Amino acid sequence: MVVGAFPIAKLLYLGVRQMSKPVANRIKAGARRSDFFKTYICLPPAQLYHWIEMRTKMRIMGFRGSTIKPLNEEAAAELGAELLGEAVVFLVGGGCMVLEYSRQAANSRRKEEELSDTITSLQTQLAELALTTETLDAQLREVNRQLVSFPLPTKK
Repeated sequence: MVVGAFPIAKLLYLGVRQMSKPVANRIKAGARRSDFFKTYICLPPAQLYHWIEMRTKMRIMGFRGSTIKPLNEEAAAELGAELLGEAVVFLVGGGCMVLEYSRQAANSRRKEEELSDTITSLQTQLAELALTTETLDAQLREVNRQLVSFPLPTKK
């Protein structure tokens, strides 16, 4: 990487990630206000998360057969909104990682293609030089053969 290059893509990705936090907060606030969003989007994942968390804790403590009470609606809505906000931030961060990976892969592919083109060009030039060398060698042998066939007169 060039020392003086400005990593504009990374700066943009960081900006997008920072912008996702306020967006996630607005989504959480909207989820708390809307009954439909609360009932169908926030509550089911929150109850599932609570059930998995409590079941895991109970198994760790050795209580295998105990039943787990669901969260009340207000606590579940709060937990669901938090989960939704974190999911938005996580998805935006993951998207940034995927974009950065694809950008790096494209740069790497472009560099490999340039290197391959350079190697091909050098091989072509080498083949042309070898052909020129063979031609010049054949001409030199012909000149030497003619000199041997027709010796130059010597001075007396």
